[in-house]
Amino acid sequence: MAVEQCIRVSNVFKRFGKNEVLQNISLEVPKAQIFGLLGPSGSGKTTLVKLIAGIDEATSGEIYLLGAKMPKLEMLSKIGYMAQSDALYMELTAQENLEFFAALFGLNAAQRKKRIYEVMELVNLNAFLKKPVSSYSGGMKRRLSLAISLLHSPGILILDEPTVGIDPVLRKSIWDELQLLSNQGTTIIVTTHVMDEAEKCDRLGMIREGKLIAVGSPDALRQETGTTSIEEAFLYYGGIKS
Repeated sequence: MAVEQCIRVSNVFKRFGKNEVLQNISLEVPKAQIFGLLGPSGSGKTTLVKLIAGIDEATSGEIYLLGAKMPKLEMLSKIGYMAQSDALYMELTAQENLEFFAALFGLNAAQRKKRIYEVMELVNLNAFLKKPVSSYSGGMKRRLSLAISLLHSPGILILDEPTVGIDPVLRKSIWDELQLLSNQGTTIIVTTHVMDEAEKCDRLGMIREGKLIAVGSPDALRQETGTTSIEEAFLYYGGIKS
């Protein structure tokens, strides 16, 4: 039986002026899979997820989400996107931010109340709901951004470095929730440069200098390279072989 491909990226290039940021990227992500994009800062991860989310447009190549060619405005309601930099209204409280985004997502009053409580419980911020975001620490802002991306229960979740600045205990609980969402049918793309997070993904795309250098499950990538860790496998595919 054919596997349903939720996300398909075909021969994508992205240039900013003469600078080629992504080079001939092709990958497929099945429904309900956690797909990790692993690479150092500046490797092209953020540019790629922006293209997948429809926030930016490829110079050439094609991207499809649920069969729809991106970018497509109607797809925004099906996507939860968490940017690397927090897009929050600092002068408003967390609740006011959540109410604003819930209204944008089209949630009615009853849905808003329920989902705001649920997502703030997940990120352990319910006690700070009435506080202005300007008083939040960097880690708290990241957690609020994650809560906002989950508000409308999207079928596709795209998270750019979601756990930067978050303590290890909460980071574990967030990854537990991502696993649960995946088991319930949510397709998740997450960028990271943290090796232990990469291990938690169903499949990984290793990206370096705008090129996809390997794709596979963590186990398969280690086996193919004869290495014992994802870090060693990444170095191997990057051409740094011991």
